[in-house]
Amino acid sequence: MHQATFSINTHQHMELVDITGQVQEQLAASRITSGTCILFTPHTTAGLTINEGADPTVRTDLIKGLRQFVPLDYPFQHQEGNSPSHIMATLTGSSLTILVDQGRLLLGTWQKIFFCEYDGPRTRQIVCRISSST
Repeated sequence: MHQATFSINTHQHMELVDITGQVQEQLAASRITSGTCILFTPHTTAGLTINEGADPTVRTDLIKGLRQFVPLDYPFQHQEGNSPSHIMATLTGSSLTILVDQGRLLLGTWQKIFFCEYDGPRTRQIVCRISSST
């Protein structure tokens, strides 16, 4: 088993940051060729998702779509004023499981792994645990 925590800095209030490279670096460091990669972010106003990474407008559209589902100006009761961020984090979730085969993350041709910032900019943590299936 290999476990590491890495940080990312976000630069906008809401953005999707491609972390595929950082996860691949952890996989290479693990020397595990077959198993699972579990990612977890210990934040209540951020999430993780896998989606298309070839066209950067997909990221923009995902944020715009989430903003349609969760209006920023709704009169929520949470005093910190970031209730939309908590709701969006619930929608995307705080963890991912990705299969590993032949030393590679089993992602589709267009898939990338994204950290979803909903309450930035901030410095965030991602825990990566890679386990062997043997």
